[in-house]
Amino acid sequence: MEEEDPIEVLQRFRRDRRILLDFILSGTLIKKVIMPPGAVTLDDVDLDQVSVDYVLGCAKKGTLLELSEAIRDYHDNSGLPNVNITGSGDEFFLVTNPETSGSPPKRAPPPVPVSTPPPMYSPSPVLSAVSMAESFNSTDDKELDFTQEKELKSTQQRELTVDDIEDFEDDDDLEEVNSRRMSRRHPNDAADLVLKFPTFATGIIDDDLRETAYEVLLACAGASGGLIVPSKEKRKDKRSKLLRKLGRSKNENVLTQSQRASGLVGLLETMRVQLEISEAMDIRTRQGLLNALIGKVGKRMDTLLVPLELLCCIARTEFSDKKTYIRWQKRQLNMLEEGLINHPAVGFGESERKASELSILLAKIEESESLPPSTGELQRAECLRSLREIAIPLAERPARGDLTGEVCHWADGYHLNVRLYEKLLLSVFDMLDEGKLTEEVEEILELIKSTWRVLGITETMHYTCYAWVLFRQYAITTEQGMLRHAIEQLKKIPLKEQRGPQERLHLKSLHCKVEGEEGSRDLSFLQSILLPIKRWADKQLGDYHLHFSEGMVMMEDVVSVAMLTRRLLSEEPEVAIHSVSVTDRDQIESYISLSIKHSFARILQAVDKTSTTYEHPLALLAEETKKLLRKDSTMFMPVLSKRHPQATIVSVSLLHKLYGNKLKPFVDGAEHLTEDVASVFPVADSLEEYIISLIRSACEEETAAVYCRKLIPYQIESISGTLVMRWVNSQLGRILGWVERAILQESTYSLASDISFQRWDPISPQQRHGNSIVEVYRIVEETVDQFFALQVPMRPSELNALLRGIDNTFQVYANRVIENLASKEDLVPPEPVLTRYKREAGIKSFVKKELFDPKLPDEKRSTEINVLTTATLCVQLNTLHYAISQLNKLEDSILERWSKKKPRESFLNKSIDGKSKSFTLKDTFDGSRKDINAAIDRICEFTGTKIIFWDLREPFIENLYKTSVSKSRLEALIEPLDMELNQLCDIIVEQLRDRIVTSLLQASLDGLLRVLLNGGPLRVFFPSDGKQLEEDLEVLKEFFISGGDGLPRGVVENQVARVRRVVKLHGYESRELTDDLRSGNASKLGAETETVIRILCHRSDSEASNFLKKQYKIPKSSA
Repeated sequence: MEEEDPIEVLQRFRRDRRILLDFILSGTLIKKVIMPPGAVTLDDVDLDQVSVDYVLGCAKKGTLLELSEAIRDYHDNSGLPNVNITGSGDEFFLVTNPETSGSPPKRAPPPVPVSTPPPMYSPSPVLSAVSMAESFNSTDDKELDFTQEKELKSTQQRELTVDDIEDFEDDDDLEEVNSRRMSRRHPNDAADLVLKFPTFATGIIDDDLRETAYEVLLACAGASGGLIVPSKEKRKDKRSKLLRKLGRSKNENVLTQSQRASGLVGLLETMRVQLEISEAMDIRTRQGLLNALIGKVGKRMDTLLVPLELLCCIARTEFSDKKTYIRWQKRQLNMLEEGLINHPAVGFGESERKASELSILLAKIEESESLPPSTGELQRAECLRSLREIAIPLAERPARGDLTGEVCHWADGYHLNVRLYEKLLLSVFDMLDEGKLTEEVEEILELIKSTWRVLGITETMHYTCYAWVLFRQYAITTEQGMLRHAIEQLKKIPLKEQRGPQERLHLKSLHCKVEGEEGSRDLSFLQSILLPIKRWADKQLGDYHLHFSEGMVMMEDVVSVAMLTRRLLSEEPEVAIHSVSVTDRDQIESYISLSIKHSFARILQAVDKTSTTYEHPLALLAEETKKLLRKDSTMFMPVLSKRHPQATIVSVSLLHKLYGNKLKPFVDGAEHLTEDVASVFPVADSLEEYIISLIRSACEEETAAVYCRKLIPYQIESISGTLVMRWVNSQLGRILGWVERAILQESTYSLASDISFQRWDPISPQQRHGNSIVEVYRIVEETVDQFFALQVPMRPSELNALLRGIDNTFQVYANRVIENLASKEDLVPPEPVLTRYKREAGIKSFVKKELFDPKLPDEKRSTEINVLTTATLCVQLNTLHYAISQLNKLEDSILERWSKKKPRESFLNKSIDGKSKSFTLKDTFDGSRKDINAAIDRICEFTGTKIIFWDLREPFIENLYKTSVSKSRLEALIEPLDMELNQLCDIIVEQLRDRIVTSLLQASLDGLLRVLLNGGPLRVFFPSDGKQLEEDLEVLKEFFISGGDGLPRGVVENQVARVRRVVKLHGYESRELTDDLRSGNASKLGAETETVIRILCHRSDSEASNFLKKQYKIPKSSA
């Protein structure tokens, strides 16, 4: 089954309803029917507006039926759903359309109050729709509230009349239209956007202006012969234009070409609908204007004093309700008073008395309605005759400055004309979508221009008023199309030099006094209209972060409006004086300053309300400020930079200052690296860095440097550096204390000897270094990690201080390791006194060895030397090697991490930049490396010397070659020497093996030289021993070379060379040695004199003894 057309269903329902009511009212069910005022039979009553429930209630009760009460009951309940009393409590009715209303609400509705509201009567739909719009002419909020309150009271007190029902016979249609309009409308607050015009003393409201504007339009249309009174059959067409509008979408035409009336007649009908004028009022006005021309041959309709003519030509009987007539008459009288008396364009002069009489006549006409009918009609007629005699001369008095010729300007005060013209311009908007212009906008504007002569409108005034209407509509609907149209109209407003002399004179005469917060002010025409636009735009742009968070194109258009209105207003006398020094750039800077301050204030409020348990408020403020900067630079600055190239710099500089004011007390009070400092400083420094980057991106390098120097720096880096330096110093002291504890852990206390000696044990067979260096590195690395974990900004000087401290730490450690090493003098026995060999002394010394025993250290020192075993010394060497090897890794790690935490390049302090650029980590730990290597060399030397001169003293130093070479050869020392060497190689790390073995080789050769040259009285050498000594030297050499597994042959040969020369000298005869000494010249044998003397001292022949005695006075050994 096909779905029926809802229009046809509605028509059938209304037809059946009328048949039913006609049957009830014509029969005997109703005791008596009382017709409403103005109706004679039921044919004069619109049954569609009669409440069926009220009629049935009277039929059941058997009471009289007053149709006026039935009509009132219908309108009182027309907006409510029907109630089914016998139905289930679960049933309900929807007022809205569920298909277009969206999903149902998820919250429960508020409870219904128990108290019953007072009865309230609904005003007519047209009046309701119009009252929703904001008052165009209100200049003060209190006045607006007073006017609305007055309208509300008058609406509640008056009764609905039959005349109202006739005027608005399509109430059902209008209510649906209004509901559709309100559902499509998204009104914004435009309370600040009001014209700067004086208020009406007579209390004229928007409805009065709208109806009067339509009457003026009809008069102007009548001048061109387009005024026709429509037949009453038109009112019977229930499928009205409004109803057809309900069935169309926004983009569809209101009427098709076949349905739309053509020419001026159709355009006037469109205007009637757009201005929401009832058909009854339209017919009365048309008929009244046509009647006014009767008997006035050659008189144009647009020269009539419209309110006066309508008062004279429209009778009381044409209204079905007295109150409606009184309201209509009051409006006409108010218009005459406002137009001719209250705000005159020129002085009355001799007409002053007539103006006073006019006021009296207006009051008498209004008073006549309260008199008995006969008396009242007579007084009204007499007053109207007198009123015509006085009003016409007042309206046509000379010296008015008119531009349009000899035309009767019935409205004298120009601001009343402008407000009437504004009501006409409001008809250009689509009724169903107020954010769009109607399709007939061009035709409507042409028709409206016909009122220019009557209302005194010029081209400049038209463009200005039209721009105002469009801009205000944009403020209400936020439709960008309206804003673009307003900009077009503002651009069309001619500048002062572009206007003709007559128009300039006319505009100069248009001014009015307006009471405001600043007192009474005299405003010109352009000021009255453009000042509200500019102030509204200034207010929006003064907080563009709030109002244009999503519409950059909209913001750009509003900026255009502000600049256009500013340019136009700058030509006005008062404004021009103040705007001489204020440029467009100054205005843009003002917008930026105000909006930034408002946004920053909102951020402060948000931060205050936010829980700051885990983050300091200043840190959160810096993050939010950075977000604001990012949004400002990417969204708003591209728009403002078109009119101010340095807009970005103005914005970021102000935000830098605002945040700096909040940060300064915190920075001044920072004395230590607390959690708050670590939280605030990094984000504050990041914010400043971001601000500087924005400045650099907004202009050239040199210019950016200039702007950056104008900023008051936060000094985060400087203050943070001081705090970091304090922290570094405290940490370095802690590290040194830890080094002392770590060294002490390697020590053991001997109660027997009351000596604290070092006992270094390797960590494991694989890790052959001591535990102390591991602990030192652990505390150092922890400190470095903590240093780089500090997110506060820092300079290279802080890192340099840390590195110097670490370098000093390892120097202290290396020195503490070798602190207890004995000196070489403690290990090497003192050399015996140089004497000539004496056989008897040698025998005695052999018997009493103690006479020739070298002097030993004291017992305590000997214990300390004995504690430092070869194993202990090797662990120390391994430990120092671990220290220097890990030092390289530590250095590389610090270099890498610092490169990631590189301080930013700053424009605020060029000198800091220079230091940061020249700073490198090269040779950072050279002091540590030097001291550690020196300590390694010292221990290696000590170890070799200790093994030869302390551990192997008896077999090597004391017994080698004792009495004779043949009896005590070097081969006997190879085994104990090999045992010491194996012990070294088992413990020492591979990297130090050659160094420690080389030290042992050097000590062995030193010991051999000691035996060969300072062997004392117990040793005697013969030239024949030279071959055996060479053999022993080869044995020692090959021992250390170890078939290629030991030291490199070249290294050993170099070390052995110095001993080989001594051994070779031992092979010479004593005569050869003495002759070489007697020659006095350079030695032919290539030997030093002292070496030759020492060799001769160990010879037993007389020649050597006599030579030493005579030449050098060397005594014989005293044994």
